[in-house]
Amino acid sequence: MKHDLSEMMCLDIYLSNLSPNKYKEIKQNNEASSINMPPLKSWDIYSEHYGQRLLEIKKKYELNQIISLSKRFNWKNDFDKLLNDIDHDAVIITDIHQKIIWTDDGFSSMTGYSKTFATNKTPRFLQGKKTSKLVKQRIKQKILQNKPFSETILNYRKDKTTYKCEVKIIPLYNTQTTHYMALEKEIV
Repeated sequence: MKHDLSEMMCLDIYLSNLSPNKYKEIKQNNEASSINMPPLKSWDIYSEHYGQRLLEIKKKYELNQIISLSKRFNWKNDFDKLLNDIDHDAVIITDIHQKIIWTDDGFSSMTGYSKTFATNKTPRFLQGKKTSKLVKQRIKQKILQNKPFSETILNYRKDKTTYKCEVKIIPLYNTQTTHYMALEKEIV
């Protein structure tokens, strides 16, 4: 009987809890068996659940980091609502001068740039010669209006490939705007 390693992993985990003698007996019976058994798939189910759980934990950790910044700067925004209601791949927080103070892991996945590299730069480092000057001007004007807005811009990854990015920019405020949060989503 032939099974690949992933199909046998659950069985091996179970069998590893048996006594050495009982394990040998079951192993010999299994190898001698001429019955074609379907492959074990429970590892796939567990693996998928585990991956989803890790993603949930990561998102919660990043939300806690944003809430920590919120407390530090006394922002009044409802981050739970913003982050859950707006579909996004990446989060960037900039100061009032648009210098990046924080990004999530989604930013690195989307752009190829590390969080450390992006910190203290403006998002303009993601733009290039094919980025529309008109779109850049609209973004600049909308930021001055100090209201949430959405725009689509052509950005460049670290490897110089382009991608269309839908950006939703939200002013972060206490008594006045002190920072901006950009929720970004790559679009096709």
